[in-house]
Amino acid sequence: MIEVLHRPVEPAQYTSLAFTEALIASGIAGSIGSVGDALDNGLMESTIGLYKTELIDRAASWSGRAEVERETAEWVRWFNADRLHSSIDYLSPIWYETRYREQRPPAASTPEVA
Repeated sequence: MIEVLHRPVEPAQYTSLAFTEALIASGIAGSIGSVGDALDNGLMESTIGLYKTELIDRAASWSGRAEVERETAEWVRWFNADRLHSSIDYLSPIWYETRYREQRPPAASTPEVA
């Protein structure tokens, strides 16, 4: 009999029950789809890739968990407020939103309800 080397069995994709319960306990609505689809995987994988490239891989070593948490919080703040995004004409999100609000016509006043 000839021995054949088989690939290891890959685990099936699943929605984590513990993850779902943690979302519910925190009052957070999950954005995950059904089992096996990729409704938001692409965006998340892209963001994680940026995070690893722009922050994690740049440090030769980290002094500990507290430093990683602190720097991660600052990276998220920078990413959401100051980073220039190609999808919004290489503007920062804050600048883009400010420009949007300035260019938007004023909202019609709504009559007060007595």
